[in-house]
Amino acid sequence: MAYQDVPRDKDARTALFDAILSLRTREEVEAFLADLCTPSEIRAFAERWEVARLLDAGGKSYREIAEQAHASPTTVVRVARFLREMPHQGYRLVLDRIKRPRH
Repeated sequence: MAYQDVPRDKDARTALFDAILSLRTREEVEAFLADLCTPSEIRAFAERWEVARLLDAGGKSYREIAEQAHASPTTVVRVARFLREMPHQGYRLVLDRIKRPRH
C-alpha cells in the first residue's frame, strides 16, 4: 500500500481508485476531473506531470525544467525525488508504460 490509511479513508480511496479505473476515454477523464478537482488542482497535476516528463527526457537543468513547465524549483526537486527515491514509483510506472508501443 502506498500510504498509511486510516481504515475509513481506505474505503473512500479504494472507491475513488475504482472510479478512475472505470474511465475509458480522455474525454471521460477530463469530465471526471473537471467535476472532482478545482481548475488549480488540475493545473498542479498537469504541471507535475510535465516536470516528470521533462526530467525523464533528460538534457535540461532543474532551472530550465522549472521555466519550461512553469513550475517552482521546489516542485522540480520534489518530482525528481519521487522519480529517484520514493517506493511508490507511480511516475516511473506511467512514464515507462506510455513509452511502450501498444499492441
